[in-house]
Amino acid sequence: MKKYELKIVEDTSPESPRSWDNFTTMYCFHKRYDLGDNHNFKSDMFSGWEEFKEHIVAEFNPKIIKPLYLIDHSGISISTNDFGDVWDSGQVGWVFITEDSIKKLWGNTKMEEDRLDRIVDSEVATFDQYIRGEVYGYQVIQIETCELGHEHEEVVDSCYGFFGEEDAHEAGNEALSGYMEEVVS
Repeated sequence: MKKYELKIVEDTSPESPRSWDNFTTMYCFHKRYDLGDNHNFKSDMFSGWEEFKEHIVAEFNPKIIKPLYLIDHSGISISTNDFGDVWDSGQVGWVFITEDSIKKLWGNTKMEEDRLDRIVDSEVATFDQYIRGEVYGYQVIQIETCELGHEHEEVVDSCYGFFGEEDAHEAGNEALSGYMEEVVS
């Protein structure tokens, strides 16, 4: 007899969302972590975050720019909002959207500021899931009972790279339903 089970598992080697086509650019400095996008700037080139921001504005003329904060306490998390922890958090960079990236990905440059703000927060949230290890996959397991009564498991379908467990569950349940139809018919 065959039956099927869905398992949601951690994706142990996810692709960084910073390698995708992004609206945003993330420039970060950190001694221990490789965060954001590759760039040629060094932290000692600037006297502080405001000077770095001024340089970004002068060089890239962003439509929106927001600070990036990191908390490092039993794991790391990144956000455009200050974590308010003077011991374990602080600013690590800037995230911004240029007119060129809007034109490239959107086709024109007409986009409201609140929409740009939501895009920035969304891309930072996705990167946060990545650095926190909240990327998942699903496995459809076929369980077959042999004539001796032992259950044998085999992965018959799988897919990885879902940012958030909910998306992995949704895709996995859809895949599982195809196997369940096979059992019913």
